[in-house]
Amino acid sequence: MRKGAKAAVIGSVFAVMVGGAGYGAFNVMSALDGSGGSGTGGPAAVKTGPPSDAEVKEASSKFFAAWEQGDAAKAAAYTNFAQKAQELLAGYRDDAHLTGVKITPGTATGATVPFSVKATVSFEGKSKPFAYDSRLTVVRGETTGKALVDWKPSVVHPELQDGDTLVTGASANPPIEAVDRNNVVLTKEKYPSLGPILDALREKYGDTAGGTAGVELAIHHAAEGAGDTALVTLAKGKAGKLHTTLSASVQAAAEKAVARYAESSVVAVQPSSGEVLAVANHRADGFNAAFQGTLAPGSTMKIITSAMLIDNGVTTMNGPAPCPQTATWQSETFHNLTGLAPNEKASLANSFMRSCNTAFVKLIDEKPLTDESLTTEAQTRFGLGQNNWKTGIPSFDGRVPASGGPNRAANAIGQGEVQMSPLNMASVTATAMTGTFRQPVIVSPKLDDRELATAKGLPSGTSAQLRAMMNLTATSGTAAQVMAGLRGDIGAKTGSAEVDAQSKSNSWFTGYRNNIAAAAMTQQGGHGVDAAGPIVAAVLRTGG
Repeated sequence: MRKGAKAAVIGSVFAVMVGGAGYGAFNVMSALDGSGGSGTGGPAAVKTGPPSDAEVKEASSKFFAAWEQGDAAKAAAYTNFAQKAQELLAGYRDDAHLTGVKITPGTATGATVPFSVKATVSFEGKSKPFAYDSRLTVVRGETTGKALVDWKPSVVHPELQDGDTLVTGASANPPIEAVDRNNVVLTKEKYPSLGPILDALREKYGDTAGGTAGVELAIHHAAEGAGDTALVTLAKGKAGKLHTTLSASVQAAAEKAVARYAESSVVAVQPSSGEVLAVANHRADGFNAAFQGTLAPGSTMKIITSAMLIDNGVTTMNGPAPCPQTATWQSETFHNLTGLAPNEKASLANSFMRSCNTAFVKLIDEKPLTDESLTTEAQTRFGLGQNNWKTGIPSFDGRVPASGGPNRAANAIGQGEVQMSPLNMASVTATAMTGTFRQPVIVSPKLDDRELATAKGLPSGTSAQLRAMMNLTATSGTAAQVMAGLRGDIGAKTGSAEVDAQSKSNSWFTGYRNNIAAAAMTQQGGHGVDAAGPIVAAVLRTGG
């Protein structure tokens, strides 16, 4: 079902500073200094097509030379967005206090030039070397035809995004030594995807964890809630110890699992407490999509929809939920996944374990359901969509709006206007397991006396039926192959969410084993069992 499906931005801040605006800014400068024409025979012919190898080498070499000299204005003039480039390059020199810059270009691949940077950061009598690798791409100006460096903040440093700055000075927050539930130290070196999470924890709790600030070169991120990323420490502060709810063993499994699939995220929680056991992301943009992602969750949403149907007396797990080939709701026709055989005599449990879309579309027309019923179920039973979760770091609470028209049906199968993160779906699974909503946390609320979100949870009969249906899905339904070999109390739900302009659907999977509930999402990962499923299964194997 593509009509009505919506793609949501799940990154923090994306820099797209290419195209007409950037080129135009350079062209105005060229016109003023007379470099755009021949002077006598009219304007010179403007070159077109990709820059030649010689042009790539010349443009990048001139940019590097000016950067090395600390001439921000001159270096910026060799880019297609001079104003933005000059601001960041000037800050590199004046705010980051980086001198002695030496740039060594690597072998170009087409118009892309890799390079290494060596510099010295100096502040208040203290100095340290600073080295890293980056890359740039040379493009042709649309109107001038000149070869220019395609400006992106990542040219200056690969971790810089639009609006970020490099600053050397007293650290904004004292450092922390984050430890897991068993006092194991958690570092970004050992657990790479924890980097942004540890930065966010330092931002929030650095002042209260008992440490003292040091002096460092750091990236100050423009994104709200993102802590500074330290690059070089000139003078060590004293780290304050911060206890988290994480489990080093579960985190290690999560890190390894997401590394197998690009653009993947996973969260594991302890259903009995709501404590987060692991959070891992494998993404090119470094965004914590596991906590802050906002994408349609596909058929994993059927956990909430089934709870709504049961709680409103529409049907039960053993009651009717016919699965026809197609179902029409207010002129919109919905289909099942290719290969799913229709079953007009199916029960809710059968349609749930086989992930039949049409069964759920047909049932949302039953009384007493209204456009608000799914929203009410999500908010009052599962604690979603009220913007009041306080996990300890920035997170998204889920979105299940009251929708009319075709989106009422689309929402019921996790498309339309519904948005979730892996954190949300791990919490949904934990609530379905226990019948009790426990707002997820990554640090204890006792640390800062924050008030957690509440919800009334599920009736015991509803929870029991959800567990039974998820168990059937894990043992003989769409999740059986992925969950094979897992022992104990298990359950799962698969999902795939189609998004406009994507050739492959987003892969979703959520499941539980004993006292671990986990959910994963892989953008353009295909069906739930193709990518997200193996990630969740790997996390569940750690125990619980």
